[in-house]
Amino acid sequence: MATGVLYFLLCVCVLIQWGYVFYYFLPFYFYTPPLADPEQSPKPVSVIIAAHNELYNLQRLLPAVLSQQYPVFEIIVVDDRSTDGTTDYLAETQNKFRNFRYIKIENTDGTINQKKYALTQGVGLARFEYLLFTDADCMTLSNNWIGEIMSGFTSGVEMVLGYSPYRKKPGFLNHLIRFETLLSAIQYLSFSVKGRAYMGVGRNLSYTKKCFYESNGFTSHINILGGDDDLFVQDAALRHKVNIAISKESQTESIPKQTYSEWVIQKRRHLNVGRYYKLAEKLRVGIFMLSNIFFYLTAIFLLFVPDNLIFLGILFTLRSIVVYFVYVLLAQKIKEPLSVFLLPVLDLVYFLNYLMLGASVLILNKVRWK
Repeated sequence: MATGVLYFLLCVCVLIQWGYVFYYFLPFYFYTPPLADPEQSPKPVSVIIAAHNELYNLQRLLPAVLSQQYPVFEIIVVDDRSTDGTTDYLAETQNKFRNFRYIKIENTDGTINQKKYALTQGVGLARFEYLLFTDADCMTLSNNWIGEIMSGFTSGVEMVLGYSPYRKKPGFLNHLIRFETLLSAIQYLSFSVKGRAYMGVGRNLSYTKKCFYESNGFTSHINILGGDDDLFVQDAALRHKVNIAISKESQTESIPKQTYSEWVIQKRRHLNVGRYYKLAEKLRVGIFMLSNIFFYLTAIFLLFVPDNLIFLGILFTLRSIVVYFVYVLLAQKIKEPLSVFLLPVLDLVYFLNYLMLGASVLILNKVRWK
């Protein structure tokens, strides 16, 4: 009797995952971005970067952004209490480039999130209506990055969600980080295509000043650690049209964490923000995640039950063929390298790791930046 219940649960989990695959993920695969109006003049844009002690990274990023092939843009760096020489470098850069400005924040109110305060100052300083955000530790993959993101602002669109992969490096941890980033992107980009935008990544995100101020900026979550991308996107998507940009040239690349402990700190912070999601988003994301977690937990338990192992093998194989095939298709669509050989291992480790991290956030109820 108990075994029958477990097999029923396993079937339900597979059906849920297939439902997400066919309703959300495959439409994203067949999605074609709407064409921009060729007669419309390029929109001037303000690129905003918040930085705290990021001298080395800014020395890499700013030349790449300053060399962008886009008619009218400015760059604003918000120097958030840096003490590593960042301020001197920014002052020197401002003297060389007319379209570059920076603002120095000496101190902030300890009751509000420092990054959100810095970004808000950047928005206030921006000359242009269209805003494009990235992080200091990112790198553009093309000198057409701005143009590719801005092409997403077709008629009525007030926000464009970009993709920001992590750099490929040797080691299993790097494979796991890039798989997690891919799977997150599959979800938020797919949901956006279906009109259910719930997050973006601050490393590659664009919206208008109108969108920012009509959504009351970061006011609803100003004291929360994180959420300047996902929680803000949820607020903005309630009344503003959202589009996506997924071409390789529209992407920014980030340096991944080098150790598991560093990555855990980062992921626990992200998971902690999830508790502030709206109920609809918690259910939409949570059902998919839980269906995968319960699938693996149930399948592992049933491996030790001698009855119906053939059925378990058939069900596991069918689920894997459908789900993994779509993952590979979507990885190819957004030009993300994905090891097909490691995919089954990455999928298993990722969801079990997600379970442990989620439990640690609920139990310890404490997160930190570093």
